[in-house]
Amino acid sequence: MSKTAVLFIIAGGATLIALKILAKAEFLNPGGSVKDRVALEIIQEAFQEGRLAPGGLVTEGTVGSTGQWLALARLAGVSLAMVSAAFGCKCFIAMPDDAAVEKAQMLEALGATVQRLRPVSITHPEHFVNVARRTAATQPNAIFADQFENPANYRAHLKTGEEIWQQTGGRLDAFVSGAGTGGTIAGVSCLLKAKNPGTKVFLIDPPGSSLYNKVTRGVMYAREEAEGRRLKHPFDTITEGIGINRLTRNFEQARIDGAFKGTDAEAVEMARYLLHHDGLFVGSSAAMNAVGTVKAARQLGPGHTIVTVLCDGGHRHLSKFHNLEYLQQWGLTPTHQGDDLSFVL
Repeated sequence: MSKTAVLFIIAGGATLIALKILAKAEFLNPGGSVKDRVALEIIQEAFQEGRLAPGGLVTEGTVGSTGQWLALARLAGVSLAMVSAAFGCKCFIAMPDDAAVEKAQMLEALGATVQRLRPVSITHPEHFVNVARRTAATQPNAIFADQFENPANYRAHLKTGEEIWQQTGGRLDAFVSGAGTGGTIAGVSCLLKAKNPGTKVFLIDPPGSSLYNKVTRGVMYAREEAEGRRLKHPFDTITEGIGINRLTRNFEQARIDGAFKGTDAEAVEMARYLLHHDGLFVGSSAAMNAVGTVKAARQLGPGHTIVTVLCDGGHRHLSKFHNLEYLQQWGLTPTHQGDDLSFVL
């Protein structure tokens, strides 16, 4: 896989004079997201270790029915389907039947077999994750990708970190990223801190996620998870692809110095800002990462270089994040005008 470009972004922000904000354009990967790296590493390692051979099967399942999980599963599914085919393997994706039909159709168009299952508890044998795991376990020459817990995810992003180090000539002061599986922030942070322990690493966390409190207070807790609140308020965030309420093996490897909370309104406004000022059409998690760079910039002050990843493009977020009617329903219609970044609180 070729290196993705590193771009200058938010250059016109009046509050960021004497600062450089760079973004690695992971949405330029063949599958359109950062997940291509993970899929490639998982399958390559399986081939190298003799757990998979041409003609084999790669399986994956989602781990829930919230927007974050479905987005992660969809992105990973696309990448796994593409990379599996490139290695001469088949791909099986188990997903909830309440997911949009076009998500399954996209995976099938890429050659994957998709099984849609009714949502049940993770303890139930017919939960989509358990079906994917069992499908791999009950036949030869098959692996369960397990992107959340498979350390190949983290190892894939050691290479991402190395690319960032090379492309910046080692001249960066901080790295900012959200976390879903935790692989990106874990791999990049470990590599950058091995090169220069003084490099700061910051997490940006969306509403409904517990990772901000884990980093800042040492406990996994989100206000939205308080007793009785989940059923009353099923909508937590419009930001898909990042945010989680458990600790994954990949995130445990991350070396993080601090964390910021981001809001849906900030992400929506940032996406419009990047489109109008930088010509970049990005997805919700990429927009939230950019929000995090502004928060980090304000904390560090002038004269610093901050790097993030634009993990996905906007074309997979047309029904919600880039849908003005949907945004209006949740009071998220973008209103900011001008070059300043006052919409980032």
